[in-house]
Amino acid sequence: MTLSLTEYRTKLIAKIMLASSQDEVKRYIDTAVKSLEQHKLNGNIVTRFTEKMLDELEAFNPMNKEAQQWSNIKMARICFNQIKRKLDLASPH
Repeated sequence: MTLSLTEYRTKLIAKIMLASSQDEVKRYIDTAVKSLEQHKLNGNIVTRFTEKMLDELEAFNPMNKEAQQWSNIKMARICFNQIKRKLDLASPH
């Protein structure tokens, strides 16, 4: 990857905020996760990426966002929680 994971997260957050629909948010997230997997990143790195995305999304204050942005944030949180659950189930304990 030419971008660091921090830069990648920042760009993904920007896309999520500008998305015009919840379906667009899902597509951005699906594409991002598939890209991470295609680059053959360790599962732990994908898990950390997901957890950091959740942390960043949960830090947003709804009072500082427009209705569409807040809707996008909520959808992104749902998507990343689903991804986290799948990763947790797939990882050996």
